[in-house]
Amino acid sequence: MRKPISFPKQVGKASRQAHADFPEEAIYEREAGRSGFFGPATHFHHTHAPTGWSEWEGPLRPRCFDFNKLSGLDTASPWLAENLLFNAHCKFRIWHLDSAMKKLARNADGDDLLFVHEGAGELFCDYGHLSIRDGDYVVIPRSTNWRIEPAEPMQLLMIEATNGSYQLPEKGLVGNHAIFDPACLDVPDIDDAFKAQYSEESWQVEVKRHGEVSVVTFPYNPLDAVGWHGDLSPVRVNWRDFRPLMSHRYHLPPSAHTTFVAERFVVCTFVPRPIESDPGALKVPFYHNNDDYDEVLFYHAGDFFSRDNIDRGMVTFHPAGFTHGPHPKAFQAGREHKKKFTDEVAVMLDARDSLQVGEVSHTVENPDYVMSWQEKK
Repeated sequence: MRKPISFPKQVGKASRQAHADFPEEAIYEREAGRSGFFGPATHFHHTHAPTGWSEWEGPLRPRCFDFNKLSGLDTASPWLAENLLFNAHCKFRIWHLDSAMKKLARNADGDDLLFVHEGAGELFCDYGHLSIRDGDYVVIPRSTNWRIEPAEPMQLLMIEATNGSYQLPEKGLVGNHAIFDPACLDVPDIDDAFKAQYSEESWQVEVKRHGEVSVVTFPYNPLDAVGWHGDLSPVRVNWRDFRPLMSHRYHLPPSAHTTFVAERFVVCTFVPRPIESDPGALKVPFYHNNDDYDEVLFYHAGDFFSRDNIDRGMVTFHPAGFTHGPHPKAFQAGREHKKKFTDEVAVMLDARDSLQVGEVSHTVENPDYVMSWQEKK
């Protein structure tokens, strides 16, 4: 049986509580932790910002991509969307869809998580019909036949659980109804809109397996179910349904905002919430070494309060192995408690295995992002 080497100690001047009441001469706290935010951890108190580097050489660096600048994202098939970040267990893509899909999609490689960044439309699948809009998460189980008819141009973030599935996180002490009640999960319906698309005309299904696509032709529309029963189905939930965990006296770690769990990665959602009000509580994300996970943030809407010069549709990527945290302006604003409420919406992917950067991502990278923590003189 494995047991971590863990023996809480205190050396020098340190706060009694993480993320609160720092020593006056050391206002910068750094968390060195394992297993995301669930394992052993130590909190250091520094006199300088842990992100105050003056130079950076080598490939391990914080990165920022403006995927708004990518061209060729509008395709009729999700399987033509390129991998922007990926490893053996997950694929991170962005897909634009302006017109109705003419073929059904089917992913035999794993579950898909769609996040509607912009637009709205109608999803038809083996299980029935769902109307979807901006801010919706839609989990599509592996090997489900599906297609989308946009009511307006759509931009979708797609995260594939390669050879895996999505589950809800364990909510522990706060109970099953925290963050969002499972009753908020909508499933497709065999409604009039679904029945209206029954057809005896030929339809094709694009099946992706091992990253390659096969095309299967039917002399009718395979979406012809008249009913179903069971406990496997696509589900939809919107971030507007979320009621985030919060504490007025303690800045909760990102893990408190976990939305979906898959094999070797998690997806979290940051939504508007009150900022900590206790005078001694940290009011921005803490500096941390997340040395076991690569962190990816997709900025959906609002003003992300720990970052400067980040717009909606952009993505930051912080690989495991170095300390990161809020930008200087955001850190100072937190100390002054200028904002009382966050207005950001962002999707975070935390991957246990290192992510590779797709070739197309390099074309829209901001090479100066690594130096964005330098304080402006």
